[in-house]
Amino acid sequence: MRWCGRSPGQRGAVLIAALLVAVTGCSQGAPNGGVAVPSARPSGIPGGPASPPPGAVGLSPGGVTTRVDVPADSTEEEYFQACHAAKVWMEAQPKTDGSLFEPYLRMVQASQSGTAGTWNARWADLTPARQAAVITAARAAANDECG
Repeated sequence: MRWCGRSPGQRGAVLIAALLVAVTGCSQGAPNGGVAVPSARPSGIPGGPASPPPGAVGLSPGGVTTRVDVPADSTEEEYFQACHAAKVWMEAQPKTDGSLFEPYLRMVQASQSGTAGTWNARWADLTPARQAAVITAARAAANDECG
């Protein structure tokens, strides 16, 4: 039985074209005004630890890195994982009037083996772009914005 009178090669081409249309129709973006989080890691971001540009790192008075001014590098799934891990940690802490953003980052940065919020990598082993992603997720968790 032949499918619509087409050869197997033509059917394959039609299937590939349909998949491409479906994939591009579901591409990145935030049409409703939300924050777009990439679902695939950008290829231009280096994979290993590197130094951020001069002045890109912000430290709190307590010596905690609270800002890395480079584009954050995480997939949507990684962002949610980091945000959820931060939120779980924050909810397990004694209730205070202050934000748990900096205490969480202090804990993450001091961890010798990594945490769920850093994808089980030590802070020092993360690239500046990955550190920026952890900070972004921690800030969202502190503001109850994990989604």
